Amino acid sequence: MSDHSHSTEAHKHSPQEVSKHVKIYIGVFLALLVGTVVTVGLNAVHFDSIKLTVAIALFVAVIKASLVACYFMHLISEKKMIYVILGFTAFFFVGLMFITLSAYADLPANTVTH
Repeated sequence: MSDHSHSTEAHKHSPQEVSKHVKIYIGVFLALLVGTVVTVGLNAVHFDSIKLTVAIALFVAVIKASLVACYFMHLISEKKMIYVILGFTAFFFVGLMFITLSAYADLPANTVTH
């Protein structure tokens, strides 16, 4: 192993670098805390539309999940292949949700509704 690669490896764990990461993690934790407070606060607010309520709740949940995945699961620094796999997963999840919701009112022939 060359001295250059050893020095860059030591730089990754320097006190300044660790302090920088700790500040980022504290910021993400505070953002998650704010997101949780917003979620609980929105529970007390009654919107006219249930669709709007669900859309706002999902928006907050997606932001919080993205923060957890990117920073606490360290996916923000992963290789391109991880993002390709996550993209396919998201694509197929949205497709399955579309199929499920579009078939919601689809009843079999000769079915009586009450």
